[in-house]
Amino acid sequence: MMSQTVEVRFKGTRKAYFLWGDEADPIRVKDAIIVEVERGRDLGLVTAVGDLASKKCGTGCSGCSVGEAAVEPEPPKPVVRRATPDDLKIHRETRASEEDVRQKVIQRVGAHELLMKVSDTEWQWDRNKLTIYFTADKRVDFRALVRDLASLFRTRIELRQIGVRDEAARLSGVGRCGREYCCSTWLKELSPVNLGLAKDQHLSLNPSQISGGCGRLLCCLKYEHDFYVTARKRFPKEGKTLRTAVGAEKVIAVDIFRERVFLKHEEQGSRIIPLVQLRAEVEQLGDVFPTAEVRARPGTAVLENPMPNTSRPTDPSKRPSRHQRRSDNGPSAEG
Repeated sequence: MMSQTVEVRFKGTRKAYFLWGDEADPIRVKDAIIVEVERGRDLGLVTAVGDLASKKCGTGCSGCSVGEAAVEPEPPKPVVRRATPDDLKIHRETRASEEDVRQKVIQRVGAHELLMKVSDTEWQWDRNKLTIYFTADKRVDFRALVRDLASLFRTRIELRQIGVRDEAARLSGVGRCGREYCCSTWLKELSPVNLGLAKDQHLSLNPSQISGGCGRLLCCLKYEHDFYVTARKRFPKEGKTLRTAVGAEKVIAVDIFRERVFLKHEEQGSRIIPLVQLRAEVEQLGDVFPTAEVRARPGTAVLENPMPNTSRPTDPSKRPSRHQRRSDNGPSAEG
């Protein structure tokens, strides 16, 4: 009998993989099942089955929960059974009691004078373990707190420190776009986001405008970044001076969506020109249009500050010196 891999998700971002061996009664997505865990049994929902679950389980992920350290993967255990109505009733009652548990934990943390914020609590379905998630700026010595909580709840206590992004993923919320947080719905692997992504997209660098509910940079800054980088390679860099039909003009800004370039001439002022027309004017004068794609070609020389009414020499012996030209061997910082 061929066993089927099953992805099971629990509260928050926690997930694990198990095996379902009954081919006559296949398991389906959104089915509630009882599974064997480290210290007893837990209840979770099926989120993927078959080849998809096998592929996700075998891709070498960094852990089955966001924020956990990478561990050596263990062979999936078999699913115990489908959850019964009584199992689901116990599950709902357990979840309903977790906020009261969190408040009690907060009181104990205050009594021990520990600098930590209790974000969430999670009972195992059979109540053999209570996991407490918290955030803190520094490492916290909570050994005395664990003993206190174990005596209070009469179960195994596990305190797990998480980051603010992981906290937002567990607690969920509504983002500035009006939709539920990506990290709480479909974005299960949180990858690094840096300020360079906002700069490449010419977004405001005001933290309040590019930060999510967690206080960190928005995860969605990465979604369109590749498009911006690729599209900008076709344009000249801002601040560069080009020789055009009206003379030497400086690139003030570029509009990658409308395919336009904003130019400024010292005497004739500013103008907006389509990218295609600008390229034609530059090439008509015998210059190479200075895009990132051109600068990336080995041995390509592009004039840095071309002067009007000058012809580009074609004789290799009369080419501009190193002080009059620049050769770039790679993409620009914006590309």
